[in-house]
Order: sequence, then C-alpha cells, then structure tokens
Amino acid sequence: MTAALLIALAAIAHTTWNLALKRAGASGPAFIALTLAVGVVVFAPFGVPALIAQPLDLGQAGVLVVGSALLQVAYFLVLQRAYRLADVGVVYPLARGTGPLLSVVGAVLLLGERPGLVTLAGAALVVAGVVVIGTAGARASEGAAGDSARRWRGIRYGAAVGVIIAAYTLWDAAAVTRANLEPVGYYWASMVVQLAVLLPLAARERGALAQTAREHPVAIAIVGILSPLAYVAVLAAYQLAPVSVVAPAREVSVVLIALAGWLLLREPHPARRILGSVIVLAGIALLALG
Repeated sequence: MTAALLIALAAIAHTTWNLALKRAGASGPAFIALTLAVGVVVFAPFGVPALIAQPLDLGQAGVLVVGSALLQVAYFLVLQRAYRLADVGVVYPLARGTGPLLSVVGAVLLLGERPGLVTLAGAALVVAGVVVIGTAGARASEGAAGDSARRWRGIRYGAAVGVIIAAYTLWDAAAVTRANLEPVGYYWASMVVQLAVLLPLAARERGALAQTAREHPVAIAIVGILSPLAYVAVLAAYQLAPVSVVAPAREVSVVLIALAGWLLLREPHPARRILGSVIVLAGIALLALG
C-alpha cells in the first residue's frame, strides 16, 4: 500500500513538472542546470542530514552516486540530441516503452527477481499502452514529414534512451536496496554531481544561464522541486516493492501527461490517448494483483 502511494505521488509530481516544462517550452543545459541548482538548495535540509546520519562506505557510496549522476546526465544529453535529430513521435514511445521493458528484464537477470506470469503480463500491457500513447504524442506534421533515414535515426535514438532509462533504474534500485543507501541523501548527492557536470556545459554559451533564469523562473522552480520529489518517491518505492513492479507501474505518469496534453493543451489524437491509457491502467491492475 505504501509503495502504491509513493508511485502515485511520483506520478502526480512527474506529470505536474512535465506540464510546466511543456508550457514554458524551455530546454537545454542551462535550464536543466538551473533546475538542479534549485533541487540541491531545496533538498539540502533533508539530503545532508540523511547522509550524515547513515554510516557509509564512502568508496562504494561515491561510485554509486557518481554513476547515477553520469547516467542521468547521459539521459538528458542523448534525449535532447534525439529530439533535435529525429521525430518526437518516434523517439518518445520507443524510449518510454523499452525503458520499463528492459528494467523488468534487468531486474530478473541482475537483481534476481522472479516475477510471476501475472506481473509479467501486466508489465507487457503497460509497455504496449505507453507505445500506443507515445505514437499519439506528435502532431501530424511531425511524424509524416520525416524520411526513412530520419525515422531509423529516431528508432536508434529512442532505443538508446530506453537503454539509459533501464540502466539508471537498475543502478539506482541497487543503490537503495542492495547498498541500502537512504533515497533522499543518495539522490541529493547525485544532483550535486549532476550540477557539477552540467554547469560547465551551460556556461559555454555566454549569458545562457542568466537569460534562462529571467525567461523561465516559474518553470525552473516547479521542475527543480517536483522532479527530485518524484524520483525520490520512486527510489523509496524500490525499497518496498520489486523493481519489476515499480518500473512499469511508474509509467502511470505517461497516462496523466497524455490526458492532460489532450484536455489542457489541445494535443491531437484523443482516441489513441484514451485507448493507450486504458491498456496501461489494465497493466497496472495486473501488477497490483501480481
């Protein structure tokens, strides 16, 4: 029950910051660096005491934190490049579909989990529903105009993003379950490293940080607070339920974003969004039964 509440909290927070980001139209290293700076400051009163209170193997913890940070930065950079070079309508569904699918496979092969047939069927339905929703995400002008080479580029980048999602999912799940690192302290330290990596990239473009801060202060604050909150809730859920359940179940946020995109932002293909949402929710119901 607690794991379900944490997943629900993560989904609501994830949906809210994604909508704020979409409305603002902001992107790039400067924006992400500023949101990380907000997250580091806001969560410091929780993250620092958590780190101090927990006895740590500094070598092991340091490797896990740096690895987590590098995977998160890689996710951001590859996703941004994918959206520049390929169609969102190809990249997004592939990334959001292959990510949880590979996470379930990795949980079985690497973490020793043994999900039952009902759980596996639920995960498969979630992945299928996410792909249905994702193919409705782009406006008609985006998907139809790309040539064959651009489509294959989107497939390659979408799969690459999915692999990174699975990698940081399994890495972070192992950190908070096998290494027993406290979620708030662990992710706060990861954000510090992420910020240290991204700041030099953001500073290469003169004035980008100041301009982004002036143009998008509300979006920076919302993303900076709710994005870490959502992910810490997911990390806490990993400590209470198997990764093979949590990883696909957290994709309920895709349903909320899809429905909000249709109802609030007037995005196209409502029938496909509703169909995909029903499939995802059916999958999550099976996960709950499993």
